[in-house]
Amino acid sequence: MQHEAHTTAHTDHTAHADEHDHQHGHEHHHRHGHGHGTGKVTWSTAAQATLHCLTGCAIGEVLGMVIGTAFGWGNLPTMILAIALAFVFGYSLTLRGVLKAGVDFGTAFRVALAADTLSIAVMEMIDNGVIALWPSAMDAHLDDLLFWGALAVSLALAFLITTPVNKWMIGRGKGHAVVHQYHH
Repeated sequence: MQHEAHTTAHTDHTAHADEHDHQHGHEHHHRHGHGHGTGKVTWSTAAQATLHCLTGCAIGEVLGMVIGTAFGWGNLPTMILAIALAFVFGYSLTLRGVLKAGVDFGTAFRVALAADTLSIAVMEMIDNGVIALWPSAMDAHLDDLLFWGALAVSLALAFLITTPVNKWMIGRGKGHAVVHQYHH
């Protein structure tokens, strides 16, 4: 296509998109404005989605370890509780945002499941895998530097490995892409 013809076609498309955005308002912007579902997702968008997920995971992980340690539980029940709470808090952060948009609980819950399940699962596999494989990390107590150091490293690695997963999912209209249509 010649440059002039391409420019004209682009101008016509832009005018059509502007008219379409005006007709369909804010909702259209949130479904398509950030490249969600188009395959053109920035690393920044993926990192923000991963950081959102990491926040819930970290809260759940730490709380689960604190509870398990306080009750004198062994490694396996403490890890199971920490993973369960990571999912609960990860989903809860998404639910809170979607519910604020005025969506009913059932829809909000389905959105949270669709948005976060794979991201949290990958993050938890990496996080708990690092902790399980790190010598003596499973036996470290809350007052040990090893506990907090291993946790920080495991969460950082989980973030680095999960970010490309989220980028891939958002680029296909999955994961956190489904949440963005509910943000105002």
